[in-house]
Amino acid sequence: MTQPDPKAKLLDAALPHVPFDGWSEATFKAAVDDSGIDPTVAKAVCPRGAVDLAVAFHMRGDKALARQLRGAELTEMKFRDRVAQAVRWRLEAIEDKEVVRRGTTLFALPQYAGDGAKLVWNTADVIWDGLGDTSSDYNWYTKRATLSGVYAATVLFWLGDDSADHQATWAFLDRRIDNVMQIEGMKAQVRKNPVLSKLMAGPEMILSRIKAPARMPDADLPGMWRGE
Repeated sequence: MTQPDPKAKLLDAALPHVPFDGWSEATFKAAVDDSGIDPTVAKAVCPRGAVDLAVAFHMRGDKALARQLRGAELTEMKFRDRVAQAVRWRLEAIEDKEVVRRGTTLFALPQYAGDGAKLVWNTADVIWDGLGDTSSDYNWYTKRATLSGVYAATVLFWLGDDSADHQATWAFLDRRIDNVMQIEGMKAQVRKNPVLSKLMAGPEMILSRIKAPARMPDADLPGMWRGE
């Protein structure tokens, strides 16, 4: 019989407290008490307390999105609409906006900004992988960096959006993706231009030597950055 994951139990117990106390020590202590997890075990799986639970919360959402993308049939949609749909699914799966607002505040702190950047990058990576991205050169990085910016901006807009069914957010998301597609269109025009393509030949040759990182097995091994 599979034993329940103590971090997952702690996260479930913490979520009702986050809107009131944030991802704080008070929330972590309440989660330990409510879950019945031994405090020593709790500290072992979450050395940074509620900060590690905030990371686990975001990673849980990413994993759910990855499953949804694997089972989705999006081939009839334009590619830009597939990207928009994936971002929308990621936000629509969140049950309590205040939990995300508290996380945004936490990861805005200098000591946790690196964690926040990794989490946003991971979401972009999940989306591109789920949509079948096969790039193996510098485009692997530029795609994820660009989508990270779109996702982060959309989350901030969404947090302040009180329109019906978040229609204002989805319109904002569409505009941001349109901006990205315009940039991609400009890049394609440069490649087709006989003069500009020659000017870009040198930089393109250098950039072509940049390779995407090798994929690690999807296993929760010691030393790997995992949410839960």
